[in-house]
Amino acid sequence: MTVKSILCAIDVSHQDDMQVLETADKLARLDEAQLDVITVVPNFGVTLVSSYFDENFQGEMVSKTRQALTDTVGRVLGPERNKDVRHLVAAGSIYEEILEAARQAGSDLIVIGAHKPDLKEFLLGPNAARVVRHSNCSVYVVRG
Repeated sequence: MTVKSILCAIDVSHQDDMQVLETADKLARLDEAQLDVITVVPNFGVTLVSSYFDENFQGEMVSKTRQALTDTVGRVLGPERNKDVRHLVAAGSIYEEILEAARQAGSDLIVIGAHKPDLKEFLLGPNAARVVRHSNCSVYVVRG
């Protein structure tokens, strides 16, 4: 199976996710596939909590997160590789946004991390498990 497009989902605030990013990059280089890196921020636009934030809070958070994502990819993969990576920031439910981004990009593979689970998740964290369960493409899970 030749992979043309890989979507790597990371949380820029988790240092463990840098291993996920490195793994996705290695896989992308094997097939000379496009590497897209996504991170998802909460969507405060429609919730009761949104009334506690300024109007521009969501946009500012997305902008700061996009810069943090670009900086993180550059630091981990290097500035030259960073130029070829598409950086995506979505707002909403983590697993739903990952699945939607993969669908829109036509991703052949999603690379995601699974943080140490507690007993109720058994093998995967809740977002990784949902992505695996609902994805239309292959999913590569990196254990942190």
